[in-house]
Amino acid sequence: MAQISLTFPDGNARSYEAGITAAEVAADISTSLAKKAISATLDDQHWDLQWPIQGDAAIALHTLKDEPQANELIRHDLAHVMARAVQELWPDTKVTIGPVIENGWYYDFDRAEPFTPEDLGVIEKKMKEIINKREPVRTEVWERQRAIDFYTANDEPYKVELIDAIPGDEPLRMYWHGDWQDLCRGPHLQHTGQLPGDAFKLMSIAGAYWRGDSDRAMLQRIYGVAFTGKEKLKAHLTMLEEAAKRDHRKLGREMDLFHMQEEAPGMVFWHPNGWRVYTQLQDYMRRMQDSHGYVEVNTPQVVNRKLWEASGHWDNYQENMFIVEVDEDHAREKAVNALKPMNCPCHIQIFNQGLKSYRDLPLRMAEFGSCNRYEPSGAMHGIMRVRGFTQDDGHIFCTEDQVESETKEFVSFLAKVYKDLGFETWRVKLSTRPEKRVGSEESWDQAEAALAAGIQAAGYDYEIQEGEGAFYGPKLEFVLTDAIGRDWQCGTLQIDPNLPERLDASYIGQDGDKHRPLMLHRATLGSFERFIGILIEEHAGKLPFWLAPRQVVVASITSDADDYVQEVVAELQAAGVRAEADIRNEKINYKVREHSLGKVPVILAIGHREVEERTVSIRRLGEKQTRVDSLENVTKALKLEATAPDLL
Repeated sequence: MAQISLTFPDGNARSYEAGITAAEVAADISTSLAKKAISATLDDQHWDLQWPIQGDAAIALHTLKDEPQANELIRHDLAHVMARAVQELWPDTKVTIGPVIENGWYYDFDRAEPFTPEDLGVIEKKMKEIINKREPVRTEVWERQRAIDFYTANDEPYKVELIDAIPGDEPLRMYWHGDWQDLCRGPHLQHTGQLPGDAFKLMSIAGAYWRGDSDRAMLQRIYGVAFTGKEKLKAHLTMLEEAAKRDHRKLGREMDLFHMQEEAPGMVFWHPNGWRVYTQLQDYMRRMQDSHGYVEVNTPQVVNRKLWEASGHWDNYQENMFIVEVDEDHAREKAVNALKPMNCPCHIQIFNQGLKSYRDLPLRMAEFGSCNRYEPSGAMHGIMRVRGFTQDDGHIFCTEDQVESETKEFVSFLAKVYKDLGFETWRVKLSTRPEKRVGSEESWDQAEAALAAGIQAAGYDYEIQEGEGAFYGPKLEFVLTDAIGRDWQCGTLQIDPNLPERLDASYIGQDGDKHRPLMLHRATLGSFERFIGILIEEHAGKLPFWLAPRQVVVASITSDADDYVQEVVAELQAAGVRAEADIRNEKINYKVREHSLGKVPVILAIGHREVEERTVSIRRLGEKQTRVDSLENVTKALKLEATAPDLL
């Protein structure tokens, strides 16, 4: 029998007969490891303990303590266990697919009767019974016809269709969890008892078309979440509960910020309060960009297809573009245009107007550019994922030698903006050359090194995302972490030598010859719509005072105080504070509750005593206690608080 060599993470190697399984390797090391092992990694491939190993390889054995691998297997096995439970409870149900997703899994079922929320508890109970049986998980590779015959005999047409879609040279692997069987690539656990029965939960039921095709059957999808332990499940459910409280759609209604409606899918109707937040944020970004050497431009919304063809977007991005056909005067055919999905080709048109010299570089161009992109209806989400949005878009035209310094400058700029907006925690990811790319290795080396050096020069570390760059250049992604631990990818900086080449951008160098500039695509917030949604959820609607649409409500306790209320409002407004009066004939507790729900940061209550003493009673959002202070002191303090951080 041929011998193979397996090298372990510590560098030690052992010889085995070819065909040995990872389970047998674990048993050779120790009995306890054989019991605890769940899977292996073989030359960077996640490997089932039952699969034979035929050649030399680097191997690592995993237990439930190895979270990335453990979570994948737990969630994958639970998908199978859930499908088994469903078919044991309702035998006429047909199964389809059950992939692992972030934090859990889903499985799609074809069943005549709809599942109910109460059914989820029944399914969970049955799943725990299956787990407690500690039944073995086993696998076999079948011939294609045998698998088709098996599923045809068992009236599982979806599995037959899946087999037909698998390339003919790919082996068909079958898995059994106890007596229940499924077509699956694996890997899986050794037995159902390795599943943590107290660390999963079925979350919801949704409709899903088979293979995403609206002309096919509507299936029922059950979602679940799972972790390696019950404390992690509890933390996740707590986070979801907190996220529901912070949902920007819910808070948007309560704060009267915006709404969406069917007549304009994916477009935002901004109400006065929401538009106030929008314009305050935009004014802040405009001042910040002005102070960092950007020139602001504005480009057309509707652009002829010829530019999109020249830029490459027509061939590569057309399915995401809104096409506009116009009957031009005396034209023999319609002019075909598109609403711009991004601003970069238009910015090059401005750069190309007039001769540019090396002395003009770097040229930092910015636009609050309104863009339109087609998003499928199922992908849209409040104002976080829309079809019409405005980017704080910027493009820096520079030389190769300027990339490092421009990267440093942008990272420092972005750090100041994020801090001002309340985000202290964020990470940088450097996406490097993909397998399919253009340009020399030397140019990629230089570009990646320049971005890395710029980040470090700005005083920050970065993570590498191997192979995630664009085909024409590497990029940086800036990822915020919000108050409840969720990550949001917002800012970007990307090197692009491709578009200046396609659109014939050039400058005159010191040598008197024409040269191509590099183009750095950069965004700090990304889309205003999405970032405002993030801000709302980060602050749970309690926006920083300078951004709050309604900063102060001055509420009367008695009608005798109405005149003084108006006087206080006028003084605060003169100081630049957004203040309004509430002199309705309602009890003060009612007014406080209403304005607190609307997330008004400060409520000033005024009764007989305050009128006589020319004071105000101050109640801040989220605080139960009130305090009394003079109108002069309060006005001075709130004026300072209402000042944007870049103006302090």
